[in-house]
Amino acid sequence: MAQWEELLRLNLLQGQLSNLYETKFPRHIRHCLCFFIEGQDWDSIAVDENKARACFNNLLMHLEHRSVQESNILQGPDFPGMSDYLVKHFQDKPLHLAMILSECLQEERKVLALASQKQDCGISAVEEKWKELDNRVHDLQRQTLEMKKETKSLEVLYENYDYIEKSWQSKAEQCVGLAHATVRERCLQQASFIKQTKQMVLVDVSKILQQADQIVAALTDVEVPEWKRRQQMACIGGPVDTSLDHLQKWFSAVAEVLIQVRQLLQKLEDQNKKYNSPDASSLPADTETFALSLLKKLLENALVVEKQPVMSSTPQRPLILKTGVRFTATVRFLANLPEFKCLLKVKPVFDKGVGEIMITNCLRQFDFNRDNSKVMDVDSPNEGLVVEFAHMSLKEKKARTRGSSESHLGVTEELHVIKFLTGFRYAGVNCDIEACSLPVVVISSTAQIPAAWASVMWYNLLSTSEPRNLLLFVDPPPLTWQQLSQVLSWQFLSVGQRELDENQLLMLREKIVDNPDGLVHWSKFKNDTTWIWIDGILDLIKRHLTDLWRDGYIMGFVSRKTTQILLQQKPTGTFLLRFSESIKDGAITFSWVEHTNGESRVHAVEPYTKKDLLALSLPDIIYLYSMREEGNRTRNPLCYLYPNIPRDAAFGHYYSAEKLAPKKDVTGYIDRKLVPFSVYPTPPSSPPPNMEVDWDNCAENDQLFHDLFSDLLDLPGSPLISMSPPPATSHSSPFWGSASTADEGHMMLTSEHGTEAVSSV
Repeated sequence: MAQWEELLRLNLLQGQLSNLYETKFPRHIRHCLCFFIEGQDWDSIAVDENKARACFNNLLMHLEHRSVQESNILQGPDFPGMSDYLVKHFQDKPLHLAMILSECLQEERKVLALASQKQDCGISAVEEKWKELDNRVHDLQRQTLEMKKETKSLEVLYENYDYIEKSWQSKAEQCVGLAHATVRERCLQQASFIKQTKQMVLVDVSKILQQADQIVAALTDVEVPEWKRRQQMACIGGPVDTSLDHLQKWFSAVAEVLIQVRQLLQKLEDQNKKYNSPDASSLPADTETFALSLLKKLLENALVVEKQPVMSSTPQRPLILKTGVRFTATVRFLANLPEFKCLLKVKPVFDKGVGEIMITNCLRQFDFNRDNSKVMDVDSPNEGLVVEFAHMSLKEKKARTRGSSESHLGVTEELHVIKFLTGFRYAGVNCDIEACSLPVVVISSTAQIPAAWASVMWYNLLSTSEPRNLLLFVDPPPLTWQQLSQVLSWQFLSVGQRELDENQLLMLREKIVDNPDGLVHWSKFKNDTTWIWIDGILDLIKRHLTDLWRDGYIMGFVSRKTTQILLQQKPTGTFLLRFSESIKDGAITFSWVEHTNGESRVHAVEPYTKKDLLALSLPDIIYLYSMREEGNRTRNPLCYLYPNIPRDAAFGHYYSAEKLAPKKDVTGYIDRKLVPFSVYPTPPSSPPPNMEVDWDNCAENDQLFHDLFSDLLDLPGSPLISMSPPPATSHSSPFWGSASTADEGHMMLTSEHGTEAVSSV
């Protein structure tokens, strides 16, 4: 599995390899059969029909053996389904299968070799391209500087020629022996030299404009669209660089060059008029027009939305806006020249130019609560020409009434855009400039955020072109599992700083994908409760488990049956952490193994919810957890984190010292601790696979308060602190025992003097 593992480790299953496994051979089969596939010589098998037939039969036998061996694993790989796929597609053409696998393995080796070469040289393809563009811009600046020197020397030549031409007759009379013809010849030579010099300057101008044309095209047609695509991926959690430093440097440099070229052309024109140059017509009339068109093209693409619209209450989920709730957006002008400071006034407009689409499709219409126009100024940290709109909010223009035409799109499927408009007026350059946000989803309830985020992810994975397709969800294209798995993995990277591994993705694939082609359709994804379950887990990690998830101590997505298989061969006290499959809002549990009288038993505690973890952190629960046995004896059954990490070595630095250490007796009371424990170790039955979602189950008023004023509550001395709603409280006991029959959960308050109090839940 060395080759496949290396591809996964380096995150190289994209581009050509991604296309290969989407079109020719299923990626999940390649993953599950990696040992078998990499153990065959497919190059020689691909040219021998008999070898191909024998190898195909061995492959089916291998699948059958794996299916029998792992039949008791719930949510495990679908080996019968893999076998059916292979029989359907390659039963009559095993040689074709061998050729495909030979091609796949060869392509994998090429990708690994290329990655190794790039790693050796230390420069990625993107960095190499940027370095080349950087050199071209520097060369353009150098040529422009030389042309300025030539133009200055041309001015000196003109002055000398004008002086000689106007004074040569008087000098000829004063200077004895100075021939009239000689002076006249010198004047002609000077005029000829001036003409040659001016022609050289014009040639240099032409070269500079041609080179500038190529650079402007590279910036506006390649670099800016690529940055916008990277920004789309960053908005949905992708770990990509969205810095504008390079673009701002290049745009500013090229804009300065083009302004200087226009100034030099004007100076040449002025020289022709001033000195009555006989070759004035030699200045091409279209040169100035060409320079102006390049500058306009550059400036019209220089306005970008640096930070997409986002509410302060959901910083990791931009592009979701709630009516009446403040949100922010930042716009940057990449051509950052001192003369442009405070030159541009930017006005945001909601759904500009798409009103007809809204009306035709019976979509809701919105507008800003106030005029948000602002003048663009230089920000102090980065010295960029930016404007931040920090107090924007929306209102619905006219609510749809009953009986009116209704859109068949859901609220979270309606897409809208914000355009930022400005006018550029400087040095004879007049143009209107606009930048457009990515499509936003406008909601009216915080309960709609998970569905809205699903729409945002789906759209930004599929749509890359401008103008934006605001009606994508009228007939939404499906996603491949490769696309969806990548964005799901990014969600965990975003909230917990660690992506999903291949095994975790495999479990999710079994829950989400039921299409033989590996496609996921929007209609199924939006109506399936699996995404709501995943979203609840993301929130659980964000609130309580970030460190544990980041450090890899949570296995997470592993079924109960798989847990039993993994733990049965481990020493007593080995445990793992996994997410509950039955609680839609997100919960985590731990399972451990015990070996008694030759029998192995795997136990699981009832899952801990967000409310439970508010009272005591998961590491502290693991440290304090105990089992009550006969005679009221207690012990902690958790000894080794799977596969063999001592419990305290894994979680020791997470323990809350102030909660675990004895408190100083200053009140006269006996110290106590909240200790989670269970009485009966038998795990409850497996949870039902289907989960019902109650979309209306939310504290709407409290949430609205936080949406409106969450950023103000943190200000010291804020009068809103006393007005903020009280924090959510957990139920009477946040810890629950597990039992095979009617469970009785307990929480135990222990003291340093050995006394205890137990309350039934």
